[in-house]
This record gives sequence, C-alpha cells and structure tokens, in this order.
Amino acid sequence: MLTTMLRPTSGTLSLNGHDVTSQQKICAEVLRHRVPGSGAGRGAHRYENMMIHAVLYDVPKKDRASRIQALLELLDLWARRDNYVKTYSGGMRRRLEIARGLMHHPKILFLDEPTLGLDTQTRNLLWDYVQRLRDTEGMTIFFTTHYLDEAEAVADRIAIIDHGHIIATGTTKQLAELTNTETLEEAYLQLTGSEVRDETSLKNDGLNVRSALQRSKLR
Repeated sequence: MLTTMLRPTSGTLSLNGHDVTSQQKICAEVLRHRVPGSGAGRGAHRYENMMIHAVLYDVPKKDRASRIQALLELLDLWARRDNYVKTYSGGMRRRLEIARGLMHHPKILFLDEPTLGLDTQTRNLLWDYVQRLRDTEGMTIFFTTHYLDEAEAVADRIAIIDHGHIIATGTTKQLAELTNTETLEEAYLQLTGSEVRDETSLKNDGLNVRSALQRSKLR
C-alpha cells in the first residue's frame, strides 16, 4: 500500500508527509523506490543493464561507473559483467535486481524478501551495505522477510503479519516483553501459534488473531 500498488480499505497512509491515496503526484516518486522486477533487461549484459538503470534514475554521471562496480563486486557479479543477463541463473538475476534497486541510493527503499535464495555470506554483505547507506545517507528501509533472525538483527521496528493482518508491532524487546518470551522467533510463535495451518483457509483469521493477542496480554 505504501508503494501505491494496493489501496487501503480504511484509514490513512502518509509517505514523507504525503497522503498516498489522495495525492497522486507522489505515486510516480514512490514507485521509483521499488526494487525492479527480474524480467527487465535480459537482453543486455550486466554492466549495460546497470548503466541503463543509473541513467533512468538520475544517478550523477560522475558516480555511475564507481557505484556500478561497487555493487556488482558486493554481489559477486563483477567478474561476469560483460555476459548477457539471459544466460544466468535465477539466483544471479536476483542479485542483479538488488544491485539495481540500490543503485540510486533512494531515501525510501522497499525490499520484498531481498535475501531469499541468497547464501549466508551474500546476505550478510547485503545487509552490511544497506545499513551503511541507512547510517550515512538517512535511508529508510521497509523490508519483508521470513528469516526471523534477519529481522531481529537488522530491523529497528518489526510488524508481525499473520494471514494478512498486522497482529503486533514493536522492537524485538517490546515483542518479547509482550509475549513473555526471549527471542523474536519465540514471540512470533506465541502470537501466531506453532501448528502448521492451511494457508488457503482464512475463515477463522479474526478469531486466531484475537486469541493470540489475548493470550499474550494475559501472560
């Protein structure tokens, strides 16, 4: 909803002081901060793909070459920068998506499970780089992840979502205190349950959410 891909059914959302549902001029700017999809640029080689993105997103000309090299080296793509994107595996294309998304150093960056399928070393390098951008350039990052250890280590504030509902928000410490647990994983299980559920069944979602919150508040 913050990227304007979905409209909220109720309430309001603001991004940098702009209402994303009523101030349509913000839409184009918001969409500039999303990581591009994997289907773009397969007919180009890696370096060319990154350069096109740098031009489209107004990266200063003097910074383009150095920023491209730094990102491709970070994600272990520099050595094969002259090969065509269409010849590479899904994992390599995924890393290229991330590199493109970070190219223009956006003030607000949306990442949808950015480390899915990446090895541990690449995950660590990616988050080190993103956190460095946050600290040096004041970047705000919204990201989704199924890796709870990743959320615990990286996120300043966490929202736990169960079947499309936000059931709790806060820091890791606040969520642990809310559920009388010690880790984010334990807090998550306390709020959502430990049994495997049918993800296609939403019939009792409201009841499950209320029960989880009631249990956590009673502890």
